Amino acid sequence: MSDITRTKCLIIGSGPAGYTAAIYAARANMSPVLYTGKSPGGQLMITTDVENFPGYPDGVMGPQMMEDLRKQAERFGTDIRYSLISKVEFSEDLHKAYADNGDEIHADSIIISTGADAKWLGLESEKRLANKGVSACAVCDGFFYRGQEVAIVGAGDSAAEEASYLAKLCPKVHMIVRRDTMRASKIMQERVINNPNIIIHWNTETEEVLGEEEVEGVRLKNNKTGETSEIAVKGFFVAIGHKPNTDIFKGMLDMDEASYLVTQPDSTKTNVPGVFASGDAQDRIYRQAITAAGTGCMAALDAEKYLEAKGAH
Repeated sequence: MSDITRTKCLIIGSGPAGYTAAIYAARANMSPVLYTGKSPGGQLMITTDVENFPGYPDGVMGPQMMEDLRKQAERFGTDIRYSLISKVEFSEDLHKAYADNGDEIHADSIIISTGADAKWLGLESEKRLANKGVSACAVCDGFFYRGQEVAIVGAGDSAAEEASYLAKLCPKVHMIVRRDTMRASKIMQERVINNPNIIIHWNTETEEVLGEEEVEGVRLKNNKTGETSEIAVKGFFVAIGHKPNTDIFKGMLDMDEASYLVTQPDSTKTNVPGVFASGDAQDRIYRQAITAAGTGCMAALDAEKYLEAKGAH
């Protein structure tokens, strides 16, 4: 039988949201316990240069930034555990969580910061060239391709927004759309169709990302004719959506149609008292390190107020 850990605040997931929540919770004497999950540090661990996070004038490598945040959380006394929470039980008085290493945790409050994973096409070359020209975030990485031709895959609002963003930096943006229509809203469709820097390739799929050490181009296939063609690009952006890591909360916490956690307006509160959501698990719009950190701070402050009202803090 494993030991039971009793804590005022359990943080599920690391990354900017989880570590920021831990820093605030630890400094408020909430003695937080943080479980990192399957990917300690989250998506930033597979990000190279981060140039848009305040406080790093020369930029910072994603893994280094996560290391800095982890050390800061530990400095104030956060108990960081490298395991995955695989099951939760919420109740009005005390919440329970179970880790895949056998740990059982009883917590007065829980902060969820489990993040979201970008969806990929599933190509071997896409995986091999990740961070070498392949990216799932135009806002994060578009700057590195200023003045160069790039390609983006996707047909929804996010893809249209990212294509429009890239078109401000790049002379030519090849937008690869699988069908002869887009899912994006009419206004976003008009924006990309009328942008002279964006070339839309309808009825087209990506067969391969080309290049050995870095992206040099893409091979495309027309779904109607079966013809293949190659275009030279330096950046390849995938914008086909994200999947929030919220499966273990299904049936317990309110979610939208894409499984993002729903929080109350102007707060990080979920529908269960004492359970708070932060970062990309509840943010389908911004998905930036800085906004994730901001909601991590908010969740810790909300949890602190909740504990005070409950008399547990």
